[in-house]
Formats: sequence, structure tokens, C-alpha cells
Amino acid sequence: MLPLAGIRVLDFTWVVAGPVATRILADHGAEVIKLERKPGPPGERQRGLQGDLHRNKLSIAVNMAHPRGLEIARRLAAKSDLVIDNFSARVMRNWQMDYDSLVQLKPDIICISMSGFGHVGPRASYVSYGPTLQALSGFTLLMAEDNGEPAGFGYSYADMAAGFTGALAALMALWHRERTGRGQFVDLSQFEALVSLIGPAMLDISVNQRAQEPPGYSSQETPAAPHGVYRCRSLPDDNDRWLVISVRSQSEWERLVQAMGSPEWARHPRFRTLFLRLQNRRELDRHVESWTMTQSAEDAMALLQKAGVAAGLVSNGMDICERDPQLQARGFWGTVTLPDGTQTKVTGVPIKMSATPGSVRTPSPHIGSSNDYVLGELLGYSDAERHQLIAEGAVWP
Repeated sequence: MLPLAGIRVLDFTWVVAGPVATRILADHGAEVIKLERKPGPPGERQRGLQGDLHRNKLSIAVNMAHPRGLEIARRLAAKSDLVIDNFSARVMRNWQMDYDSLVQLKPDIICISMSGFGHVGPRASYVSYGPTLQALSGFTLLMAEDNGEPAGFGYSYADMAAGFTGALAALMALWHRERTGRGQFVDLSQFEALVSLIGPAMLDISVNQRAQEPPGYSSQETPAAPHGVYRCRSLPDDNDRWLVISVRSQSEWERLVQAMGSPEWARHPRFRTLFLRLQNRRELDRHVESWTMTQSAEDAMALLQKAGVAAGLVSNGMDICERDPQLQARGFWGTVTLPDGTQTKVTGVPIKMSATPGSVRTPSPHIGSSNDYVLGELLGYSDAERHQLIAEGAVWP
């Protein structure tokens, strides 16, 4: 039995952050019913990012602008353990699907609202997406290019951070209800979830009142040199290969030097101590790169790791999906079979539980494909009533 078997989640989430949270719950056995607010067809939703976000879920297509659509949503909430959304603060309230309304239907209901900024504060009504939150939280500036122009992530890291935080919040609220019998409202700010992950920069701002400059490739935790990204020898089909190296102690430095073949430059007095290596790190980086340029990133990583030096290749998509032996050995990549018989890969479940492991079981559902189960078996609408709901425009087939 999966660990969340028996838990039902009514899923109003969209884009990425909310679907990540409900995907984690679905992977571990929760019955996640995704309430779609538009009709099919699903297009390419079963492949790529959308296919990855909605695997293991059910789907019902409900017109929330129709009174009977709202009726269906409220009846479904009354049979659910948890209702989760990532709209701005006002949306669920306008539908009377907010916690204060739903607790009248089901006293132990848990409602999680994953809004951009939370339900209180001067920016509570602001619209937000991942890049917006990354800029406001300081990540975009802290990841500036060498010329000082803000860069930030190429992907919405904020969505993943909020998604995992949302899943954790769900588990805590469910555990609280298990012990007390009481549900609650969880006001989750995606902005705050991201700010909490800034790292040492936050301490420097709050404790030392120092303005932050982009750290580049310098170590943000403890002094380290060499510490950076170094170009490596090209592969036949890839001339953009790099290796990250971080050396924080004298013993690590000595092991690095030995692994590099004890080059003469490494014996120069200007590199004798960590302090001196920090003072002369640009010259040091040039010397280290002169060695990595003769190595493949994979071989250099293996050599340095064997010597006890922290090193890792800078992976591209092909490295992660096809060449990473660690992910392959742990069976990280999941495979689902689509309705047309073809198969597609999805990201796996990173948590390996010995007794109740989560799993990837079904592909992303066609929009509305669970209408019959939800309306009929779960809510008790007859065939005639279901056809009438479709005819009225309350449900899309």
C-alpha cells in the first residue's frame, strides 16, 4: 500500500508550482482529482512538462462559471481530505470555495492556498510567476553575469521550491488532523518559500546590513580556492564541457595537487596556504584550467573524487537523461504508456521508501477523462443527470 492511500485531494492548481505539490502527493498514493476549468482535447499535455506534472492524477472538466459547476466542485470538496489551489488570494473566495465556506460542508477539511504572496500584506493581490518571484527574492540579481547584468535561473526554480513546500505543508496538516481530528487553512506564500532558500546572503543582509553583490563563482559558505567552473576537453559531439571544483582545506589542496600530477606551479609560495590561494585565485584558476583542459569532465571528476576532492561535471540535458550512471542505477527515470501505445519518460520519485515506495503508475490524464468516475461513482449522479450536466454546459465531456 502506498503511504497516502485513502487520501483524496481536490486539485485546483495550474501552471507549475501547485501541480508539483499535488504530483508528489499523487506519486505516493493520494487520489488527486484535478479539476480542469476548460474543455479538452488535451493536445500535447501527456508529453513534456505537462505530462510530467500530472501523471498519477485523475481529471474532471468543470465549468466554474456555471452554478451547477460550482455545485459539483462543492460536493466534491465535501468528499475530499484536502483542497489545494495556487490562485491569487481572491479566486477561491469568489467561488465560495475558500476555507471559511468549505469548513461549513466538511468540518475537518484542509485547504492549502499556494498564492504568490500569501493572503495578507500590501502585495497579497499581486500577480506572480516564477521569474517574478525570483527577481523580488533577490535570486535574479545574485546570479548576475560578469558584466553585472541580472541573469537568474533559466527555469522557474521558484515553482519547484513552492511545489515541494506545498507538499510538505499538506503532510504536516494531514498529520495534525490525524492527531487532533481538526482541519485547518494553510496560507502558503510562494515568495516566502523562495526567500527562505536564499542562503548565506540572507544572513549577511539581516545581521550585517550589507548590500549584496553577485558572488560569481566564489564560495558563499566557507573560504575555498580553487573554487569555480573550469573548461574541460571537448567530446566528439560536444565542445562545451565544464567541471566544478571546490577546495576548502589544506589537505584537500594537497590531494588535488597530487591528483593533477604535482605540477611545478603548485609548489610556488603564492599558493602555499588557503589565504594566499584566495589572494591569487585568478592566477590559480588559470593554472587549474590548464590541467582540466587536458581532461574529459567525466574522467577528471572520477579522478578527483577518488582523491577526496569535491568535483562534479556541469551536466547538460544529455548528461542527465542519457549518461548519468547514478540516476540510471537508482532507476530514477519513470516510463508511462500513453493511450496510443507509445511510451514516454517522466522524472522519477526521488524518495526511496523501503516499505511504501511511491511510484509512477499512470500518464497525465486526458482532460475530463475521469468525469464518469467522479460524477457517477463518487458523487452519485445518474447517467441521465450526467448527460444533463453536459447539455447545460456545467461539465465538458
